[in-house]
Amino acid sequence: MNADAIIIGAGACGLMCAVQAGYLGKKVIVLEKNEKPGAKILISGGGRCNYTNQFASAEQFISSNPHFIKSSFTQWTVDDTISFFETYGIQGKEKTLGQLFPDEKNAKDVVQVFTSICDDFGQEIRSNVDVKEIEITSDGFKVTYEKNGKRTVLTSKKLVVATGGLPIPKMGATDFALRFARKHDLKIVETAPALVPLTITGKDEEWFAQLSGNSVFCEVSNEEISFEENILFTHWGLSGPAILQISSFWRRGEVINLNLLPHHNMVSLLDNERKSNGKTLLSTLLNRFYTKKFTDALGKFLPLSKPVASLTKVEIDLIEQTIHQFKVKPAGDKGYDKAEVMRGGIDTNEISSKTLECKKIPNLFFGGECLDVTGWLGGYNFQWAWASGFVIAQNI
Repeated sequence: MNADAIIIGAGACGLMCAVQAGYLGKKVIVLEKNEKPGAKILISGGGRCNYTNQFASAEQFISSNPHFIKSSFTQWTVDDTISFFETYGIQGKEKTLGQLFPDEKNAKDVVQVFTSICDDFGQEIRSNVDVKEIEITSDGFKVTYEKNGKRTVLTSKKLVVATGGLPIPKMGATDFALRFARKHDLKIVETAPALVPLTITGKDEEWFAQLSGNSVFCEVSNEEISFEENILFTHWGLSGPAILQISSFWRRGEVINLNLLPHHNMVSLLDNERKSNGKTLLSTLLNRFYTKKFTDALGKFLPLSKPVASLTKVEIDLIEQTIHQFKVKPAGDKGYDKAEVMRGGIDTNEISSKTLECKKIPNLFFGGECLDVTGWLGGYNFQWAWASGFVIAQNI
């Protein structure tokens, strides 16, 4: 046997698994397709790496089995993540909504923590390798990989598949885990891009495109859920944190609702303005809340040049509806190239929630994004990756 376990994938889950295995005196070999470990960590948060969220719990995850991750989150908590990184010199700084970023450090430093500990423990990370074949043997697994045209065979009693999901193919993302799971008759929950910008086409396309670069604080909702954060208009549709959040819950053909002024009541604002200064134009009132460009664009729907005192009941209803219930029917999304994560994945019913071991194939473990566990935007997916890596390490 070459190692106690072979880990395929040196992303967040695979690296945490290797480190935690090292603490327990277990020898692992990590196989990574990219030139360097931690490719997606390095680009996360614009290179700053939102490595966890103070409020992470099972509530912020989408899965066919919402209870599945509770065991992992009990075994490895947010506090565990925070103290782990603090031990290695990375202090967390909250940006917004519980999102923790390294204070005065960045994503490179996060990856450096893992590679240094792996060096200390003698855990090998072999980069630039292409896994060609996995054979299940009577006493474990035989993994064949290719590097620079040369094939190498490794054996181990346990195997960890932590190869991530489909987003950002140019970062080396592949469907490796899904193909491997299908080959062994494991169920897959249908996959789709998540935390992804949405596109607008057809008659509304031009209206959205002209606002490209404008950001508005909104409550974005559908029948299932709502998020309050900024939306960003782009030349092909909508992006920004609130749109990325709702995209994980959106299905093609559905309408989403934008409340463009979530902390105010438009009717009250008009009423108060009418009492204090009825000559104020509607455009002047709206300019207090929006950029001039955005207010002007609303002129397509609203009587901007009318003084508030002259507005009719029908017009007031129209203003209220436009501001608080702006309906958008996206045409689609920007796909895996622009998605932060994948929705769906290997069905969690195939996996033990306590150990993350495959129920049908003993000594085979899956962790991180390849499973049907999708977190909200804001460090939640990293928390799941660290927790699943830790849990697997305890059981290999």
